[in-house]
Amino acid sequence: MALALRRRRNVTEAVADEKIRIRSVESIDVTVMIGSAIASFALSQLLYETFLPLSGALGYVVVWYVLFLAVSWIAVRELRGNVRAKDHLARVVVWSGASMAIVPLILIVLYVVGKGYHALRPQFFAEDQRYVGALSDATEGGGAHAIIGTIQQVGIASLIAVPLGITTAVYLNEVKGRLAKPLRTVVDAMSAVPSIVAGLFIYAAWILALGNQQTGLAGSLALSVLFLPTVTRTAEVVLRLVPGGLREASLALGGTEWRTTSRVVLPTSRSGLVTAVILGVARVIGETAPLILTVGGAFIMNWNPLAGKQDSLPFFVFRLIRFPQESQIARAWTGALVLMILVLVLFVIARAIGGRGPDHIGRLKKWRLQRKGLA
Repeated sequence: MALALRRRRNVTEAVADEKIRIRSVESIDVTVMIGSAIASFALSQLLYETFLPLSGALGYVVVWYVLFLAVSWIAVRELRGNVRAKDHLARVVVWSGASMAIVPLILIVLYVVGKGYHALRPQFFAEDQRYVGALSDATEGGGAHAIIGTIQQVGIASLIAVPLGITTAVYLNEVKGRLAKPLRTVVDAMSAVPSIVAGLFIYAAWILALGNQQTGLAGSLALSVLFLPTVTRTAEVVLRLVPGGLREASLALGGTEWRTTSRVVLPTSRSGLVTAVILGVARVIGETAPLILTVGGAFIMNWNPLAGKQDSLPFFVFRLIRFPQESQIARAWTGALVLMILVLVLFVIARAIGGRGPDHIGRLKKWRLQRKGLA
């Protein structure tokens, strides 16, 4: 008996001393999870149908999940020890949280693709709605005018908000002047402004007060109001992550505050700043409420965002989805699918640009260094 207990203690100590590989999933882990899922399903069925007066799908899922965690933890503890059981429990909880965030996103993407691919044709990217009526087939015409409008409006909003946002973040984190605290309060307040309020502000100040007409520029101004606080707050967090030793080394070598910020801090945090821009684009590219009041909407192509009404993909979808005709609703879903594709393309391009490290040397800069004999 004592020999058996000693052997069991030695096995337990050996398992406890074994290193846990965080990202590895062994076959025994899969077996335990499948068995625990089946056992917890049987226990939940027994509780709901026999012992307790419970009902409802949501409660059943919650009870099953709690029992699944308990059963899997007990199984791993008996097989591999207490440390492994805690690691397994934490892993299952993290995976569950990630699944709760990813699965709805996948369902939304699949639903939009399923609804929008029927009317997606090459002419959708080349034609507008000039010769399309309410009874026309869903494959006739296109949304080129809305695609161009969205790209121009988001582009102008980026040109306005990105320099202002990054400059403001530099002031808040690097300069830290007297206005830093009230400016941070204003930025936080702007983050909570509803999108319709931004549209109303531009409509009242730019269109009514100054007598301008509804244009793509007016829509860009409304989007920049929403764009600015997102870029500022994210960029400020990114700049805080730059090690202070880099700043101190630059200042110790005689660099000014401006050269330290422009040559050391900003290049080091370039990938994070690109992420800030991506978040800003994601914040505004699908906004509809401010564009209803500012761009006016159009069924034909308007290449000039400074004159005349202009369309955008969110406004395109909003306008067509309210029609009773099935063809118009199909066009609206196609517009939503194209908007999703456009966002994906912009994000891939931005990530490719921002993914380069701070020590990356472009071709033009390398050529200049070679001319000076420095490379």
